[in-house]
Amino acid sequence: MSKLFSHTLFGFRLRTLAILAALGLAALLALAADLHFHGQVYNLFWNVTGETKPAKQLLGFGQYLVRFTRQQPDTEPYAAFEHNNVNPFGVNTFLEQEVEPEKRERQVQMIADAGFHWIRQQFTWQDIEIDHKGNFIDRREGRDLNLDGVVSADEEVSTWEKYDDIVRLTDEYGLEIIARLSTPPAWSQPEGTTNGFTPPADFQDYVDFATTVAARYQGRIHHYQIWNEPNLYPEWGDQTVNAEAYTDLLCRTYTALKAVDPEIVVITGAIGPTIDLSGTNAYDLLYLQRMYQAGAGDCFDVLSVQGYGLWSGPTDRRLRQVTINFPRQEWIRDMMVANGDADKPIWISEVAWDPVPYSPTTIADLDRYGIVTMDEAAAWAPQAYERALDEWPWVGVMAYWYFKPADETNIGQSWYYFRLVEPDFTPTPVYDALKAYITGTQPKTIGPGRHGTVSGALIQREAGAESRTYRIDGTDVSLCYAALDTPMAVYIQQGDTNPHSITLPAGEESCVAVAEDLGPGTHLLTLTAPEWTGLDSLAIVDRTWRTALPWLLAGGLAAFGILIVLGAAVVGRFRA
Repeated sequence: MSKLFSHTLFGFRLRTLAILAALGLAALLALAADLHFHGQVYNLFWNVTGETKPAKQLLGFGQYLVRFTRQQPDTEPYAAFEHNNVNPFGVNTFLEQEVEPEKRERQVQMIADAGFHWIRQQFTWQDIEIDHKGNFIDRREGRDLNLDGVVSADEEVSTWEKYDDIVRLTDEYGLEIIARLSTPPAWSQPEGTTNGFTPPADFQDYVDFATTVAARYQGRIHHYQIWNEPNLYPEWGDQTVNAEAYTDLLCRTYTALKAVDPEIVVITGAIGPTIDLSGTNAYDLLYLQRMYQAGAGDCFDVLSVQGYGLWSGPTDRRLRQVTINFPRQEWIRDMMVANGDADKPIWISEVAWDPVPYSPTTIADLDRYGIVTMDEAAAWAPQAYERALDEWPWVGVMAYWYFKPADETNIGQSWYYFRLVEPDFTPTPVYDALKAYITGTQPKTIGPGRHGTVSGALIQREAGAESRTYRIDGTDVSLCYAALDTPMAVYIQQGDTNPHSITLPAGEESCVAVAEDLGPGTHLLTLTAPEWTGLDSLAIVDRTWRTALPWLLAGGLAAFGILIVLGAAVVGRFRA
């Protein structure tokens, strides 16, 4: 009978177990209160999971810790990137859908006012070369108005007029264009095609169109994107997606565009994030590897991906090759490094969170892109740019999806609600948040890695010199520069210290230290030079203990668990 009502359990006195249970319950209650009231633990979980619901945060934190049991992406953050010393702020536009010229200008003006530098604008093949190859006259009924706002019955309208106006406006407002070349006309597609995105029967027709656009805007448009989402349905038509066929199209176009102008920057079609292996879509990492095996590495200057956050926020740091979240491009970068393309950057063609109203009966594909509140979308959009600038020096331009619909035609589609501005030009809170962030008077934070000297900088121009101020998240900073014809003096001011100068010698490219042994946290650094051409990057190193925090945290939790098990075993042995 005494054994049945033992005063111990698993070698522990019941009083001890009761105390431990009470402490555990108190800890659980404290944790629940912290998560409910958004305390310190909530913020920690948010900063590694991007989740806002406590249950998802707890699950996500466990998933985050598990990531350190696997090999992590090799992103080569100190590579000497080409085509990446650029203003990172871009936005997608549908300017070709704005019929009235004054609306196009108003849209471009709002884009410039918000601080965006790039527009990713479609140069829609089926809207330019409509009826047959080589014909650029719009004979469609109800065709767009010309620049005077009217079209007479017998007037021929050039299909170029609208696009000429778009290029003129971007020149006037100091913007740059990423020209997306896609959407073939019906005459170019295989007979019987019903999917308007199907690639042309003869790829040379596309190549000829691309070179026609490049020749028309030579010296004004320098960046061309070849197709869009070639690994996703419906962008490759009603057929199995084909990395080898897309690579053939890419390589032909690359060669032709470089012949028009060697300075043209060729960007791949944006690879869409998916783990689908059905053939209707193609797993993005496998698709990219097949592109490399087909020779794509010699046929582009910039790799493009889509960067949607979907169901978690921009702080999500969970990394699995089968998880689709905001940092997925780290795996894409890992594959680029493995294929010898460490010096090429990634530009994110579309990034956003969808503040779609919850209305299952009126909105198609309601949760296809995730569902967030307008307040969340407005908070997360700037944070996405912050993270990219701070952590991903291999990411150049990020183009938000998207600026404005021309009308409410697609209001029943979930993707409609990504817009920054309503059809009547009313700004959404996301537009206001991005404008405040981009045009803010404080420099953006850049962290460990090799960053372009434009990225994150607050730039001030004075007579005979230009100053660039950075917010550095690291302890050591070097300025890297190309070969100089003559020596150059660069003035350095770190925080409130007195400025001093260093002289960059003429000759071969090199890197020189401009700040060393900075303490933990962020630091302001201002560099002033008479000429910034050739001063292409800042290499930042962080030697603080923060870089080891994830490993210390995971190791500490593992060690604590092991100690508990060993302690219980020892106590049980002594009490036996």
